[in-house]
Amino acid sequence: MKKIILSLALIAFIGLSASESNAQLFGKKKKEESKEEKGPKSKYKPYSKIITSEAESDEGLFTFHKVGEDYYFEIPTDILEKEILIVSRISGHVKGLNFGGAGMKSRPQQVIRFQKKDDHLLLRSVSYNSVANEEDPIYKSVKNNNFEPIIESFKIETIGKDSSSYVIKINDFFTTDVPMIGALSDRQRKAFKISRVDKERSIIVHGKAFPENVEVRHILTYKGGELPDNEITETLSIEMNQSMILLPEDPIVPRNFDERVGYFSIRQLDYSKDVFKAGDRRFITRWRLEPSDWDAYNRGELVEPVKPIVYYIDPATPNEWRKYIKQGVEDWQVAFEAAGFKNAIIAKDAPTKEEDPDWSPEDVRYSVIRYIATDIQNAQGPHVHDPRTGEILESDILWYHNVMNLLRNWYFIQTAAVNPEAQKIQFEEELMGELIRFVAAHEVGHTMGLPHNMGSSPAYSVDSLRSPSFTATHGVAPSIMDYARFNYVAQPGDGVTNFFPRIGEYDKWAIEYGYRALPNIKTADDEEETLNEWILERADDRAMHYGRQQRGVVDPSAQTEDIGDDAMRASALGIENLKRITSNLMEWGTEEGKNYEELQELYGNVIGQYNRYMGHVSNNVGGVYENFKTSDEEGAVYTHTPKDKQERAIEFLNKQLFATPDWIINAEILTRIETAGIVDRIKALQTRTLGNLFQADRVKRVLENEVLNGNDAYKATEMMEDLRRGIFSELRTGSTIDTYRRNLQKTFVEQLGKLVNTEDDDLRTTDIPSLARGNLNILRSEINRGLARQRDEMSRYHLQDLVSRIDMILDPRG
Repeated sequence: MKKIILSLALIAFIGLSASESNAQLFGKKKKEESKEEKGPKSKYKPYSKIITSEAESDEGLFTFHKVGEDYYFEIPTDILEKEILIVSRISGHVKGLNFGGAGMKSRPQQVIRFQKKDDHLLLRSVSYNSVANEEDPIYKSVKNNNFEPIIESFKIETIGKDSSSYVIKINDFFTTDVPMIGALSDRQRKAFKISRVDKERSIIVHGKAFPENVEVRHILTYKGGELPDNEITETLSIEMNQSMILLPEDPIVPRNFDERVGYFSIRQLDYSKDVFKAGDRRFITRWRLEPSDWDAYNRGELVEPVKPIVYYIDPATPNEWRKYIKQGVEDWQVAFEAAGFKNAIIAKDAPTKEEDPDWSPEDVRYSVIRYIATDIQNAQGPHVHDPRTGEILESDILWYHNVMNLLRNWYFIQTAAVNPEAQKIQFEEELMGELIRFVAAHEVGHTMGLPHNMGSSPAYSVDSLRSPSFTATHGVAPSIMDYARFNYVAQPGDGVTNFFPRIGEYDKWAIEYGYRALPNIKTADDEEETLNEWILERADDRAMHYGRQQRGVVDPSAQTEDIGDDAMRASALGIENLKRITSNLMEWGTEEGKNYEELQELYGNVIGQYNRYMGHVSNNVGGVYENFKTSDEEGAVYTHTPKDKQERAIEFLNKQLFATPDWIINAEILTRIETAGIVDRIKALQTRTLGNLFQADRVKRVLENEVLNGNDAYKATEMMEDLRRGIFSELRTGSTIDTYRRNLQKTFVEQLGKLVNTEDDDLRTTDIPSLARGNLNILRSEINRGLARQRDEMSRYHLQDLVSRIDMILDPRG
């Protein structure tokens, strides 16, 4: 029996050994496959269990996988620690969400890196606000004191073949409320009363991978109380597009920003600078343009760049407008020639699927002028740049369909008085094409790195803008980047036929500053001396002046929508043309068989243009010119507007606005577009301008001007007296005070009352309340004397009421 048991045990042992041997002989390949799937330590699920045979995959910078309702990134190990730019845009717009529409950035562009930590990939935010040279001892301290936050920690689901990639699930990242890539600002959240993001109704739409970028389209659904559209649903769904762009491994040598030449810029705090405190560094944003033939370039010959700037026209663009948009792009070639390049910027039609099945407007290698079918009257030219150097990587110009209506209105209101082509509602196709060309060129300028140059237009005198010979060879300003639209000062009989902006002297200079290549440059500081010499050579040429855009106008030589060197003269001529247009508006602004909708819109634009003129003029009062200089240049940076100009500004307003502008009150038009409104409309115009004149900061500048310049300054007391005498002229003549003037005079008293009884602690301790109180006292005495001359009953009631109002202001407890 024991033998039998021993034999069975021996057989079992032999069988087991045979089985193991079998596995070694026949199962070696299977064992290796298992090892490959499980990874080195077999701690991850097999790749095929995560990325199944049903997966829809797209390979590129990293691979995007869709497996059922789950989404994954497969990130190669060689991408870890590399810097990637994230650009968050709104792709599915909601009416009333913001002004820009689809394509608008919802967040500032940001830099991230993926970093492995144990079984997770960390997504870390990288900042270039503070920098230092890696070779400097201080570099480690800068890194430690600017610690990169962890935005997300992704569990590694599996690893790719040969352990060359990591797979992470991304559903939650794109369907929850991650501030880095969110759709709404804090202001919008508050305004819309957003309570939360509904994860169940937030989804990933699709993803696409390209060699240098990965795009993810997703929808975030918010629950809110006061929404911009579909408020009854309490639901706000916004489609987002996230672009993840690999930054260049070989960064461009940056070019220093100089405030004397207009460029968008990036700012860094550099701890490696040889100064006693961290130095502020600013680099301009610009494309990488390199000569294809350095020897020829250095000889002064025009050469083609190694890689030109190419814009593709969106296939959705109507055929009739494509050639004009292309012309607007290539109009910049003349500016790049000033920088030594030929054929530096080119426009092309997007290839068809048959021509290039892999071409996509989402591919960061292509810049596209996108045609967007919304009712927004706008176009814009953003760009994506490397935050380390300012290199522009790509740009998508956003062209909204209804910008054509905006162009029609501008051109009609500003030129129809002298331009038969503009004296109609529907423009000819060629004219509209040229208008489109102008806007395309302006937006392309932004994508070259150029901001608005609002200080360009004063370089051309009003007289020059009325000259047929000058306007035949020049635009309305030296820069197409100014908001100098069309020539509104030319009068009938002047003979002017060209009303358009164009690429001008300043534009050529700005492109030369940003793009002319210098040999043997290793750092931005290597070319500092040369760039300064270029600027000094042009310092005395007014056409080369740059005036930055202002939120509240302080410098009256850098305003939007103005042209010419004298706002009073230009605006007076503009008003004469508005009068001519208004008297013809029933003919030019209507179509047979149509209602009066177009008439109402154009009349509203007349009022809007007239209001702009009032702003152009009133901003001269208390104005301070800004002309940036360095210490090797003579003269002041800031100078006050001359006394004569400020006096003429108040004189203009008294004549053109505060004396009732009867030409606006056109009964033939008004009885066709509204039941009432002209009285309130004029009151609003006058109130807005008075408010602008009495703005505390403006009056402070008037007072400071007197302190600095004495009798050469336009004094605050003189300004108030000139206004008071103009607005209350009936007190001296005894003439009837009409409805419009009564409203104006009440507004004047109320505006001064706000200054007298201000609760602003800073304002209360200035001369402004004293100035206002003193003028109210004078006015009360003048009204009491004027009452004896006044025979009109309503005018007397009005004056008596003003006296009571002044008494209440001066002694509110009386």
